[in-house]
Amino acid sequence: MATYKVKVATGSDLLSGTLDSISLTIVGTQGESHKQLLNHFGRDFATGAVDEYTVQCQQDLGELIIIRLHKERSFFPKNSWYCNYVQICAPSGQVYHFPAYQWMDGYETLSLREATGKTTADDTLPILLEHRREEIRAKQDLYHWRVFVPGLPNYVHIPSYRPPVRRHPERPEWNGYIPGFPILINIKATKYLNNNLRYSFLKTASFFFRLGPKALSFKVRGLVDCKHSWKKLKDIKKIFPATKTVISEYVAEHWAEDSFFGYQYLNGINPVVIRRCTRIPDKFPVTDDMVAPSLCEGTCLQAELEKGNIYLADYRILEGIPTVELNGQKQYHCAPLCLLYLNPEGNIMPIAIQLSQTPGPDCPIFLPSDSEWDWLLAKTWVRYAEFYSHEAISHLLETHLIAEAFCLAVMRQLPMCHPLYKLLIPHTRYTIQINSIGRALLLNEGGLSARGTSLGLQGFAEVMVRALSETTYDSLYLPNDFVERGVQDLPQYYYRDDCLAVWDALEKYVTEIITYYYPNDAAVEGDPELQCWVQEIFKECMLGRESSGFPTCLRTVPELIRYVTIVIYTCSAKHAAVNTGQLEFTSWMPNFPSSMRSPPMQAKGLATQETYMNTLPDVKTTCIILLVLWTLCREPDDKRPLGHFPDIHFVEEVPRRSMETLRQRLAQISHNIRQRNKCLPIPYYYLDPVLIENSISI
Repeated sequence: MATYKVKVATGSDLLSGTLDSISLTIVGTQGESHKQLLNHFGRDFATGAVDEYTVQCQQDLGELIIIRLHKERSFFPKNSWYCNYVQICAPSGQVYHFPAYQWMDGYETLSLREATGKTTADDTLPILLEHRREEIRAKQDLYHWRVFVPGLPNYVHIPSYRPPVRRHPERPEWNGYIPGFPILINIKATKYLNNNLRYSFLKTASFFFRLGPKALSFKVRGLVDCKHSWKKLKDIKKIFPATKTVISEYVAEHWAEDSFFGYQYLNGINPVVIRRCTRIPDKFPVTDDMVAPSLCEGTCLQAELEKGNIYLADYRILEGIPTVELNGQKQYHCAPLCLLYLNPEGNIMPIAIQLSQTPGPDCPIFLPSDSEWDWLLAKTWVRYAEFYSHEAISHLLETHLIAEAFCLAVMRQLPMCHPLYKLLIPHTRYTIQINSIGRALLLNEGGLSARGTSLGLQGFAEVMVRALSETTYDSLYLPNDFVERGVQDLPQYYYRDDCLAVWDALEKYVTEIITYYYPNDAAVEGDPELQCWVQEIFKECMLGRESSGFPTCLRTVPELIRYVTIVIYTCSAKHAAVNTGQLEFTSWMPNFPSSMRSPPMQAKGLATQETYMNTLPDVKTTCIILLVLWTLCREPDDKRPLGHFPDIHFVEEVPRRSMETLRQRLAQISHNIRQRNKCLPIPYYYLDPVLIENSISI
């Protein structure tokens, strides 16, 4: 008789426990136990509990390889159960760990592998190879790809998205509007999401607790129903968030200054646009005489170009996109160019702005020497273009949508025992849920993009489609991006410095784990599950576009290290850099307008305070944008900072040691950032590792 001591851990989130009957079958290399009910006096499988049981077998089962958890009917109504893990101590004293970290919803059987990371080549037993194949088949039956918008990465389509049959079809269906909330919420995009992709109860409650009171406040004050212009700039402070920060206050005070305008290109929420300019483009006919007052004495434009002190922000990708009407008023759009100068003090300063990609008599080049309102309005048009460059491209496309494709490919192509699954799964947590919320709030008819932006839903999507068609594999490799844009030595570029520090820590971590499981190039090339994962990302994320440079297979260990580092960085730090500061930089609306109600200026000397206020978004549009950003920019509770992995997927000594080393490196980076920020008038902390989530979950 062999005795096995079993520990079963239930999740700690509210409602994780179950009253259903749970039985266990243990499978070893020398036999299989009978199915035994796990039951002792008192409550079993309560939320947060670690229950202990004893399983008796007729013989020693040998090395334990698989367990089966059977969830069956009890005296109580059926309810879901979240199992963290099962741990078994064999008669020999060896402890086996079986990670689950998933929901069991109905009456079903869940088969789990022992936690040691193994590729296909490491498995020789037919039962283990069949388990791999069956697990992948089951996940591919559950998780399907679906076209979101033609030309954008595909996303998850789950059979449970189909709503159940309505009990009373004769009654009108709810139209998706919540009283007092100014945009339509497509509840169907989130209501039928699989439990294993959903927010925890705590995170859900935290999310909606932020949204509800702010929406009610705007409604009570009549702001979301006001379609008029703001009368004065100071009136915009009426909707300023109560939780002000050093940065939000600084933005409100200094938003109109040229130095702060330039600063945002380096350390704002979209610090990925500018590139060094070595030649003034023909479509932007800036002359020496125009910019001479903005340059230092004794120099000229050509000299500064040769020194590498001239930079360009070109928004050509926005050209020619039609606008919509908002609140009964036509909206306007432009694709500006902005020339910037790195002055001897180390500040980036705007020196010329053109509000079209086509020069001509109706398209003057605006200069700092122009009238106050001309120059301010020209800069505001550039900040308007920044809204789309940031929200549509840098934020939504290049983090959320691309990361979702990475995540879904992981779930469909890699079994839980695969080392890459163990490495990547912490960086997929809640990404599909938040993207479903995004499609319910932002990218649906009647949602934010339709009711709060000049381009509307179709135009917003068109910006992303254009951007994806130009996205390359090299552009996602961070060190290459800075060199390609010529900004690798720009002073006071704290975003770049912190990016590279975090990237280096992640790359070392990935290298240590990859080289442990893949000792040579042949192990990489010969891993069919890895190759299927890479191929699926190429097909479903990059839509099979060869010009993207995305690999369709990986042949060497360095190639795999680079690929995995890109995935983890995109799903964590890259998102933090463009998301965390949204509210701080956008709560003062003139710094980041989502719509413009007057056409771009075609002549100088005509702008006044009145024309400026009539160009900015109206009160209702301002409130809609701020309401959504207020909700989406702050991480709800149930956070997991970068490098913190409470779920035990790896059990081997080497990866566990690498995880601890990663935490130590990130802690040092955090310390360095905080020390540097003490000396800065505007702290830059969006890439402080303690503020970076492991995954895109907001």
